[in-house]
Amino acid sequence: MSVDREALRDTAKYLRNARPVDPEEIFEYLPDQPHPAVVRQALREEAFDLGLFERVDGTFVPAAEGPVDPPGWDPGAFPGAYADALADLLVERYGPGWHEGESGDVLRGVIERLKEDYYRGREVTYDADAALGYAIYHLPDFYAAVGYVLDTLAARGLLPRRLRVLDVGAGTGGPALGLHDYLPDDAVVDYHAVEPSANADVLADLLGETRRNFRATIHRKTAEEFDPESVGDVDLVLFGNVLSELADPEAVVANYLDALAADGACALLAPADLNTSTGMRSVERAVATPESDVTVYAPDLRLWPGEAPSDRGWSFEERPDLAVPAFQRRLDDAAPRGPGDEPGEFVNADVKFSYAVLRTDGERRVPVVASEERHARMADSGDHVTDRVNLLAVKLSANLAGPDANPLFKLGDGSERVEHYAVLTGESMLNEDLRAASYGAVLSFENVLVLWNDDEGAYNLVCAEETVVETLAR
Repeated sequence: MSVDREALRDTAKYLRNARPVDPEEIFEYLPDQPHPAVVRQALREEAFDLGLFERVDGTFVPAAEGPVDPPGWDPGAFPGAYADALADLLVERYGPGWHEGESGDVLRGVIERLKEDYYRGREVTYDADAALGYAIYHLPDFYAAVGYVLDTLAARGLLPRRLRVLDVGAGTGGPALGLHDYLPDDAVVDYHAVEPSANADVLADLLGETRRNFRATIHRKTAEEFDPESVGDVDLVLFGNVLSELADPEAVVANYLDALAADGACALLAPADLNTSTGMRSVERAVATPESDVTVYAPDLRLWPGEAPSDRGWSFEERPDLAVPAFQRRLDDAAPRGPGDEPGEFVNADVKFSYAVLRTDGERRVPVVASEERHARMADSGDHVTDRVNLLAVKLSANLAGPDANPLFKLGDGSERVEHYAVLTGESMLNEDLRAASYGAVLSFENVLVLWNDDEGAYNLVCAEETVVETLAR
């Protein structure tokens, strides 16, 4: 039996501010008096647009207003409910000994192939085995990474509790599950996954573990085939580890940016390795040009208006490792090894990722800009070699040096043509912010020495004891 949707919406709007909307009551007000269960399902489908939250008792009340507060995201481990759901899928397909024998060899083989294909930039394809191998290897790290990216929006009050999400190339669900757990229990989410491959089968099962107000739809189409504007204005577009698989990622991202709500955001997320990281950064730079209405919200801010960087762009954030999930440990422990072979090839619990958050409303994570009167521009570093200058920069790495070398940090100001690295040759209270500042922090440098490093083809910004480094924005 169908429901007159217009009558349903009118009734819900009339009652929502007076008392909970109860399918057991309102079915009597509707034409043909459809069964309450049918009314409840129709209300679930209309809930996001009506601003309704479904309670445990099956009634609907107005959704909470206001932005999401940062939850202190620090997952520590991949949640057990999701790990158990993945384990059930593995047992269902291969049996209790899925990690051993022929099936273990198949899963380890697909993980090796996927890693090699990504490294070589080759086309990646997914069948049922590859989807499960991908889930084993990549669910935990992308689950954790997406929360840290969401922090950049939530910290500024730019992540709404009522959220329409378009997850492009959703894979097996790492970003989706991380998003779900990041959001508060009173969030109302209209989640749409675009995933054409066998990954969608794994995703569908894992989404079964989510809350009732996290309503998910899977579109089994390619990113190019799907019309992003068909779902309505989108608050958050996610591209998680998919850009390297697209034939024309710049065109695809530009198309999906058109579907953003006026105050929406687009998050690009990629593994930290050179090819996928720099590939993601090149997409960011292709769509966020000085001439476009797309701005980089985080992390590599354009501190000089009208400028854009053109260096290699390899930067990534590092967060605390996760506990190794049992499913990764079992697969790795069962791997055949010869003399000298080290364990750990099939464990992936470190959280290292590259990301960019793009917006079309001009918002930036911090509004700091450089000044011609006070700061040197990295684009002009060639004119300042052996000079001491003042500059403004974004910290774009943790310490990249070994334990016996001077601390080394990648920097950018949005104008750089080649890499710039701050080298801490003399630590003092004046420059302690360089080491202590977080990834993405905006730093002010006074009295820093500019040198050219011919071996690395990069500029070194030498920070001695008398160099002043101050954190302007975290």
